[in-house]
Amino acid sequence: MYWSRLIFSILLCLSIGAQAQKVKLSPEAEIYVMTLGPYQEELYSAFGHSAIHLKDPYNKVDWVYNYGVFDFQQENFFWNFARGKMLYRLGMSRYNAFKNHYEKENRYIIEQRLNLTLEEKQALVDYLAENYKPENREYYYNYVYDNCATKIREVLNDRFPGRITFETSYMEEGKTIRDLMDDYLTYQPWGDWIIDIGLGMQIDKEADEMEYMFLPDYIQKAFEGATFKRDSVTVSLVAETVEVYKPTPETPENGVFTPFNVFVIFFFVVGFITNRDFKKEKRTKWIDPVVFTLAGLLGWWLVFLWAGTEHLSKDNLNLLWAIPLHIPLAYLTGVKKLQPFLSKYFLVIALLYGLLILLWSVLPQPLHQALIPYILTMILRGFYIHFDLRKQLKLRAN
Repeated sequence: MYWSRLIFSILLCLSIGAQAQKVKLSPEAEIYVMTLGPYQEELYSAFGHSAIHLKDPYNKVDWVYNYGVFDFQQENFFWNFARGKMLYRLGMSRYNAFKNHYEKENRYIIEQRLNLTLEEKQALVDYLAENYKPENREYYYNYVYDNCATKIREVLNDRFPGRITFETSYMEEGKTIRDLMDDYLTYQPWGDWIIDIGLGMQIDKEADEMEYMFLPDYIQKAFEGATFKRDSVTVSLVAETVEVYKPTPETPENGVFTPFNVFVIFFFVVGFITNRDFKKEKRTKWIDPVVFTLAGLLGWWLVFLWAGTEHLSKDNLNLLWAIPLHIPLAYLTGVKKLQPFLSKYFLVIALLYGLLILLWSVLPQPLHQALIPYILTMILRGFYIHFDLRKQLKLRAN
C-alpha cells in the first residue's frame, strides 16, 4: 500500500503539460468542488481530501487541481516536517486517474458543480493557472489553517471577494477544533493518542465558521448551502451535487492493542512486579527506566514542539505528566549521592500525578483517557522508588 501511495503522489507531481498554464474555456466548461471521503489505512488520509475539477469537453480538458501534493525530494524534507515548515504545493492530474485512485480505496466522491457564469469560470481558472506557476504553487502547510480543504475556500474567496456567504447551520455550540479532529479518529486510536499528546490548547478553542472548513466534509457542507452575489442578485453557489462514487459499506476495526488496552496491561504487569518487590523487600531496578522513559521522551519532544516548531503545540498541558526530567533521573536511582534528592523527587512526582488524576476532568485541555492507566503506573512506581530509597538511606545512616 505504501508504494501505491508513493507512486500516486509522484504522478500528481507531474505537470499536465504546457496547456495547463492557460486555457480559454468554452461554454461547455464546468467547475466542480470535489470532496473525497476518509481512508483509514493511513493517519494523514483519515480526514478526507478536497480538490477542484475542471471539465471542458470542447477543449478536451478534464483536470483536477489538488493542493495536497508534497515532494519527498524537497531540501531538508524531514527537518522541515519536524519543525512544521512543510512545503505543499498545487498539483494537477488527469481526472480519471485521480478518481480511479480514490475509488480503489473505496472512498466516497462527491462533486458540487459551481453556479458560475462563463466569465466567472474563466476568472477562476486563470487564478488557478497563475497559482500553478512554479514560482507560485508552493505554500507552507498547516493542518488546520492552510491545507487542501482551506485552499478551496481561499481560492473562491480570493477570486470573488465578499461575494460568497457560506452555510453554517451544521456548526455545533462549544465544539472545538480538537473535537472536530476526534470525530475522524475513531478508527485511528494510536493516531488519536499521539495527536492529543502533541497538540496543545491552541486547538481547544471553540471552532468558528472558517475553522470548521479545515475538514473536507465541512467544505462540502459549507458550499452546499452557500450563496453567491452577482450584481444585485443572490444565487446558490452550488448548482448541482453529484455523488460520483458511493463506497461499499465497510466496518474498520481497531484491534486489541489500542493505547488504553496496552497501558492497562502495562499497569498490571508493573503492579505484579511491584507487589513481588514489596514482598521480597527489594526493588527490580530495570523496571523503573522502562516505566518513566516514555514520559521523559515525550516530555522532551513536547518541549521541542512548543519552543522550536510551527506546529499547534504551544501551551500543552501534557507536560504535567510527560516530564522531561524523568530522563535522565529515572536512570540514576543507583547513584548514592543522588538518592536523598531522588527519594523526594519521586515522592513529589507521585503526589503531583495523583493530583492530576483528581483534576483530570476540569483541565482546560482534555488529556487522552488512555493516559490514566499509564499515570497510575507511574504513581505506583514513584511511591515505591521513594519507599525503597528512603529505606536504603536509613540503613546506611544506621
